[in-house]
Amino acid sequence: MFDSILIAEDQQSVNYSVQQMVKDLGISHVMYVYYCDDALLRLKVGIQEHKPFELLIADLSFEEDTREQKINTGAALIEAAKRLQPDLRVLVFSAESNPAVIRGLFEKLGINGYVRKGRTDAVDLRKAIETIYKNKKYIPYEFQQAIRTKNAHDFTLYDTMIVSQLAQGTLQKDIPTYLEQQGARASSLSSVEKRLNQIKEALGFTKNEQLVAYCKDYKII
Repeated sequence: MFDSILIAEDQQSVNYSVQQMVKDLGISHVMYVYYCDDALLRLKVGIQEHKPFELLIADLSFEEDTREQKINTGAALIEAAKRLQPDLRVLVFSAESNPAVIRGLFEKLGINGYVRKGRTDAVDLRKAIETIYKNKKYIPYEFQQAIRTKNAHDFTLYDTMIVSQLAQGTLQKDIPTYLEQQGARASSLSSVEKRLNQIKEALGFTKNEQLVAYCKDYKII
């Protein structure tokens, strides 16, 4: 099991409950902070003292108060922490429920696990820590399908140009004109139709309306 964990959580009651759960796992060194700046400072000190933290548990939202902060969001903290300590493993513990946001944490910030705050979060946190310790990613069941679905197709700029036009109400037959104006190489109607069919097939859709709705929901466009 991990020897040292850093907890960044600004709600005192939540912070305390996470501490207790972590201690129940037999983790000897548990440090907790209420501010992102303090978390980054603790990480720096750990490295300087040759006692780096192995896991960072962080919330995404931190309430502002009278204390001025350079870093005031969990995402910014994770990004800075990863630059400082690339091998640091990160578990996000948050009330965020948007699959697109959570997917972005895995894909863009390289987090190792996500637990949503709720009724069973203590059990989920324990599972997540044990899973991450085994060098595996912990993705809650309710978000697994959304993340797998996104991985079925990687949208290119060309794709988003086409779908964005559909979302704006442009008829499919008129999209080639727009693409030609933007300097796209494949701007024929057959190219557009072929690309749309490829995307819909990869994502399991049959209609353009489904594709547009999906791209809006997951903030692709």
